[in-house]
Amino acid sequence: MQDSPMSKPVILCIDDELAGLEVRQMVLESAGYSVLTAGNGKTGLEIFASQRVDLVILDYAMPDMNGYDVAVAMRRISPAIPILMLSAYSPVPQEVLRTVDAYATKGESPVQLFELVRALISPSC
Repeated sequence: MQDSPMSKPVILCIDDELAGLEVRQMVLESAGYSVLTAGNGKTGLEIFASQRVDLVILDYAMPDMNGYDVAVAMRRISPAIPILMLSAYSPVPQEVLRTVDAYATKGESPVQLFELVRALISPSC
């Protein structure tokens, strides 16, 4: 199916915690977004490089390739795509925060997540 000018914004969610990834996907799809998912950084980068993505929601703490490494690689591929870093751990190093557009803890309510998503997607869509 081809993208039309009125197609839904596409959000790529990358997280090694599959239960949280599935919940995030359901919540975002119920709000009208198209959601792609990846269970690790390498797969997330492959999707990011090969498909249209309007926003990335990225977990910080993942095995093999953490969110910072993924964000740095994404900035090299397409620096204008906004990245929202999520983490269950705090504080996240300042170097990481400078690489992304926004940060939230995984415990944030869906309302706060939607506010961040809308703020980050609106300028680019």
